[in-house]
Amino acid sequence: MSVPVFAVVLASAVLHASWNALAKAIPDRLVAAALIGLGYLVGGVAGLVAFGLPAARSLPYAVGSALLQAVYLLLLTAAYRHGEFARVYPLARGLSPLLVTVVTVTVLGARLSPGELAGIALIVGALGALVLVGGRPRRGDGLGLAAATGVVIASYTLVDGVGVRGSGDALGYASLLFALQGPVLPVVCRLLSGPGFTARLVRHAPLGLLGGLLSLLSYGAVVWAQSLGSLALVSALRETSVLFAGAIGALFFAERFSRLRMAVTAVAVGGIVLLQLSQ
Repeated sequence: MSVPVFAVVLASAVLHASWNALAKAIPDRLVAAALIGLGYLVGGVAGLVAFGLPAARSLPYAVGSALLQAVYLLLLTAAYRHGEFARVYPLARGLSPLLVTVVTVTVLGARLSPGELAGIALIVGALGALVLVGGRPRRGDGLGLAAATGVVIASYTLVDGVGVRGSGDALGYASLLFALQGPVLPVVCRLLSGPGFTARLVRHAPLGLLGGLLSLLSYGAVVWAQSLGSLALVSALRETSVLFAGAIGALFFAERFSRLRMAVTAVAVGGIVLLQLSQ
C-alpha cells in the first residue's frame, strides 16, 4: 500500500465515522436511510456524467454490491436505533476485515506477510474489545444487528474488490454503484414507513443529505484504493474509523470514553502502524 493510498483510506475512515454519526443523530432510521440514498443518487448520477460507465464486465458486480449495500444501510440504522454508537459501530466494522482477510487468503490466494497479518489481528482484536468494554452483550442491545451488518459489509467489500479491478475506471464504477443504490433505499423505506414520511424527510433533510454526501466520498475513496491495494489491507485500515467513532460518541452522544477504551484504541493504532511498516 503506497503512502497516497494509505492516506486516502485513513481520510475515508474519518469521513465514514462522521456520516455514521449523522445517521445515528437522526431518530427515524427509515428517514435516515432514505435521505442517505437520495444523496447517493445525486452523487452517483453526477459521477457518471463526469467519469462515464465502467467496463461491461464489472456491471454484475456493481448491481450485486448495490443490493448488498442497501441491505447494509437498513441493518445499520436499525442497530443504531437499539444500541450505543460506540458499541454498534466497532462490532459492525470490526467483523468485516476479519472475514475479508480469511476469504482473500484462503479463497482468492492473496499473500500477506507475518507483519501484515499481525497488524490486521491487532486492529480486529482491538475493535472487538471496544464492543466488550461497554459490558456484556444483552438482548435488544443492537449487537445482533451489528454482527449481521458486519457480514454484509464483508460481502460487498469482496464483491467490489473484484468488480473494480475489471471496471477500467474505479471512479466510474463507484459512481454506477451509488446511482444504482440510490433509488432503492427511498423506495424501500417509503414502503416500510407509516404516514407522514415525506414531512419527516423534509425535517431531517440537511443532516441526512450531508450524511449521504460524506458516505459517497468515503466509499468512493475506498473503491479507488481497492483498485490499487490489497483488499485485506484496505479493509483493515478503513475500519480504523472506529477510533474516530469513539471520540465522536463521547463528544456528541455523551457516551463514556474510559481509560480502558483509550488503551484499546492505542492497541488499534499500533496495529495500523505495524500494517504500514510491514509493507
